[in-house]
Amino acid sequence: MRRLFLLALATSLLAGCAVVTVASTATSIAVGTVGLAADAAIGTVRITGKAVGAAADAMLPGDPAK
Repeated sequence: MRRLFLLALATSLLAGCAVVTVASTATSIAVGTVGLAADAAIGTVRITGKAVGAAADAMLPGDPAK
């Protein structure tokens, strides 16, 4: 009877560890996804900035010294 109790106790403790592991993995995935989204947004802003700069260079008169 005592072994059965210890087995049930060990199983319940391991189940708690599994919950913590799953929660930790889910958090890591969420943070990684946010990081990728931020990288994509920064890349988009950089491309947009380059396009705006090129359009401004095309519209503005050039430097006469060059």
